[in-house]
Amino acid sequence: MAHDPQPTQFRPSTAIDDVADFLADPVAAADFPEHILRFRNDKAAAQVGLATLDDPAWTDHFGRFQPLPGSLPQPLALRYHGHQFRSYNPDIGDGRGFLFAQLLDDRDRLLDLGTKGSGQTPYSRFGDGRLTLKGGVREILATEMLEALGVRTSRTFSLIETGEALHRGDEPSPTRSAVLVRLSHSHIRIGSFQRLATLGLIDEIGRLARYVLRHLYGEEPGADPELRLLELVVAGTARLAASYMAAGFVHGVLNTDNINVTAESFDYGPWRFTPHWEPGFTAAYFDHQGLYAFGRQAHAIHWNLVQLAIALSSVQPVEALAPILDTFPAAYEAAMVDAMLGRLGLAHANEAADLALVQAIEEALALGTVTIDRFFFDWAGGRRRSPSPADQAYEAPAFVALARSIDGRAAAGSIDHPFWADADPCSMHIDEVEAIWSAIDRDDDWRPLETKVTAIRRMGEAMAGLRG
Repeated sequence: MAHDPQPTQFRPSTAIDDVADFLADPVAAADFPEHILRFRNDKAAAQVGLATLDDPAWTDHFGRFQPLPGSLPQPLALRYHGHQFRSYNPDIGDGRGFLFAQLLDDRDRLLDLGTKGSGQTPYSRFGDGRLTLKGGVREILATEMLEALGVRTSRTFSLIETGEALHRGDEPSPTRSAVLVRLSHSHIRIGSFQRLATLGLIDEIGRLARYVLRHLYGEEPGADPELRLLELVVAGTARLAASYMAAGFVHGVLNTDNINVTAESFDYGPWRFTPHWEPGFTAAYFDHQGLYAFGRQAHAIHWNLVQLAIALSSVQPVEALAPILDTFPAAYEAAMVDAMLGRLGLAHANEAADLALVQAIEEALALGTVTIDRFFFDWAGGRRRSPSPADQAYEAPAFVALARSIDGRAAAGSIDHPFWADADPCSMHIDEVEAIWSAIDRDDDWRPLETKVTAIRRMGEAMAGLRG
């Protein structure tokens, strides 16, 4: 059932104080020369009681980082380690961002307002702590698209251009700068636990596990909080990996410091949506081995879960942790069924038939004759639209077999939304991303971005109705 957002009152929190003594360092935001508000997510703001802020107040809080009343008096840079492309790095942490505030949403969840590009911290190393405006625009597009497709993701809350000229080796320089604020269901990472284990902070592992269970999962911790934590993270990340596949999304950098213990996707750098069902498709130009390719994302996340279990083995026996890890393949298989049927808008039948249908979808899409977005758009609700530009491709034996698997299936929701009468699906491939940025960069024209966000949210409404 889709969540129907409701306006709520602002309810600040300082729950992070329970663990801040070993998890974070107080920091200050950079003093930017300009503050030009480029994007504010009033839809998300309404769910946390901040939509009534006028633009000057918004800019004061999310550009100059004046504290929100009742929340954190000073930003906190979080400490963590992580495996980055399988190499362990103890010299990382929040190097260009911080936790700015905590607050409750309309579902009583504890959420974080965190930043990207807000200045240097003790973990910046040689970085300038800044974010390019292009990087901020890309994160808006990623989060809006993923949310519409049903992926549990952080949400881009604010983007403010800051008037600095940045130099980067991977894009034309100098380039414009920005500071981004994201709304997330926590910033506690697998790497947060890895740091504690590496430093031998055994008591703190238990404290952090209890914090996560109590404040992020709404559970009162029992005698073995680390085991319960692993159970929840395994189940959640299996769903996350499956949702990436159904969305055709490639995160690009699935390091252990980029996996949130609430299993919410976040931190979008070199992301891509793959046009076709191409397992080897990569998002990061530096991922030469295809470690985080489209078809390897579940494997990458499972590997990261093993690293979490290794960290937790400082306080729990391997014999208790290993069986929990072993549940991932079955959890992922079940989550793939849920995700693929959810995007198609079909009800479950029985386990064998559902698995066969998902396999048939993958086999048909693997032909590469139809884009992922086109297929799910054309077959929404189990009814093949006609005419379609892909009609000839749908005559292939793999699609004919798939049609037989779909035939007679009950719809999960409705295809009454006007979106389903459009000629084409709403997609987000790299050419469109670059065109949107080009209009901003060349002409300071923000209309293509605004138009695309409106279109994506319209698709999100249609997808919510499709899923039922």
